[in-house]
Amino acid sequence: MTERPSRPTLPIITPRIDHPHRRIGTREFDLDRQAVVMAVVNRTPDSFHDHGATFALDLAVQACTAAAAAGADWVDIGGVPFSPLTPAVSTDEEVDRVLPVVEAVVAASDVVVSVDTTRAEVARQALAAGAGVINDTSCLSDPAMAEAVAGSSATLVVTHSLAAPHEWLAHPDYADVTAEVVATLDERVSAALAAGVRPEQIIIDPGHDLNKNTLHTLQVTRELGALTRLGHPVLAAVSNKDFIGETLDRPQEQRVHGSVAAATWCLMAGARVLRMHDVDAAVDAVRMFEAIMGWRAPARLRHNL
Repeated sequence: MTERPSRPTLPIITPRIDHPHRRIGTREFDLDRQAVVMAVVNRTPDSFHDHGATFALDLAVQACTAAAAAGADWVDIGGVPFSPLTPAVSTDEEVDRVLPVVEAVVAASDVVVSVDTTRAEVARQALAAGAGVINDTSCLSDPAMAEAVAGSSATLVVTHSLAAPHEWLAHPDYADVTAEVVATLDERVSAALAAGVRPEQIIIDPGHDLNKNTLHTLQVTRELGALTRLGHPVLAAVSNKDFIGETLDRPQEQRVHGSVAAATWCLMAGARVLRMHDVDAAVDAVRMFEAIMGWRAPARLRHNL
């Protein structure tokens, strides 16, 4: 009799997090038994996802409070698109875009507020305005960034990327993308710690699609568990990315299902923070994951009782 091939083992990984009990911004989290939804709010006229839908100040603030009402644990406010195909934004203009949103949301809600910036000066002003997280997508390219966060109670997200902010890298090349991402993040985190950032302030992000092609990003996603061995919580920013569009042949506005599938895989592989555009779908995915893991009770029990 021919033996059936063994089924692949799904990557349910319990990550090693050196400081799982954390205060991030205004909230307490147990990252051993909890996953976190970070909602994306772009105060830019040219963001790839919403094309400026939340550029107006009142709309940006409304988007943040609506995300919190829908169950997001924190909101990530950005004033500069990552893409080098968009016009450059000065430091002063970035500050003018993000600070009023930070101030308004901090006054209106206890949701964690983060600012997506690569500039230390923007980070300093955002922290003074009440932000609890700095989300740096440039692998700490600004040498003053770690110092800006050190000495504060804020969380610092260190994200893998190769190019400088707003710099075009046409053909990124890796011998082993996962190994190189892990090594680079380990080195940049060490630099942040040397600058005075405390270990319990650090979250790491492999940088899905950032200076990576679709095959690179699929490999990093598949092997995401390798990052959890560094001992820091892992953030996965997979929402509506090009690797999903290219994999599924879907335009940007039809990537919700692929985004949730990729996000769920990342949770199973040890990620504990999801940066997502579609808050309702992300919150449902996280709550189902937590319930299956035995971390969250169902909202109600009636079936077959």
